[in-house]
Amino acid sequence: MGVTEPTLNRLRQTLAGIDPSNAPRLTGEERLIGITAPINKALGGGLACGALHELAPAAPMHLGATSGFGLAVAARASGGRRQVLWVSTDYAASEGGEPYGPGLDLFGLVSARLLVLRVPKPVDVLWAMEEGLRCRALACVIAELTGEGAVADLTATRRLTLAAREGLSARNSGFGLLIRHRATAMPSAAATRWEIAPAPSQPDAYGGIGRARFELSLCKNRRGPSGRWIIEWDHHERAFQPAVSIGLAAPALDRPDRASRVRTG
Repeated sequence: MGVTEPTLNRLRQTLAGIDPSNAPRLTGEERLIGITAPINKALGGGLACGALHELAPAAPMHLGATSGFGLAVAARASGGRRQVLWVSTDYAASEGGEPYGPGLDLFGLVSARLLVLRVPKPVDVLWAMEEGLRCRALACVIAELTGEGAVADLTATRRLTLAAREGLSARNSGFGLLIRHRATAMPSAAATRWEIAPAPSQPDAYGGIGRARFELSLCKNRRGPSGRWIIEWDHHERAFQPAVSIGLAAPALDRPDRASRVRTG
């Protein structure tokens, strides 16, 4: 026997009473950051503000692509006008590198709008991210943790999610991206969890390097199905374009990230 919609709504309200980070989205409550039409459909319209989203490389060598995708999303969130905060430890910066100003300008994120904060310990990264998510001047907060980022456990990510929701209600933002240097199966309160790899680009009209392409695997999606896509970043328009649709998983009632993937197209 199927579960009726009124029953599902009552269950959602019960869960929201236990954990506010599980509260259902209300019409007009969240600002959405669009990626591409197929991805937006899976996400229920786009990446939700007032929420935490996790990014990790599909393999250790893909950390650069992961950071690049995060910066591209931040560029869309800022609209070229608002500030973006990047928080990491000194060790994370030495392991994964630092944002490069002239490269950011060419990539679509104005370097003057990026604030970089270095802190000594991973727990300080989470504290700074939580405070940043409540700051009305910031369009996006990106936090970087080495390894699996064990300090960002379920309790910590719930705190970040609640801070993002508070930030959204205060000034229509509260958008957080948490970059883990290694993919993890640790439970998390994040709204989505992605694994990212680079994809071969299409050369430009003169045979030079084309637009950056990313292979995205949506491993966890609290609003719908998971799936895989290849997209490219138009740095002039600050917009993503679809390249290849690889697959979309059927929705699951309990854990969308564990649903088996099916071929599409």
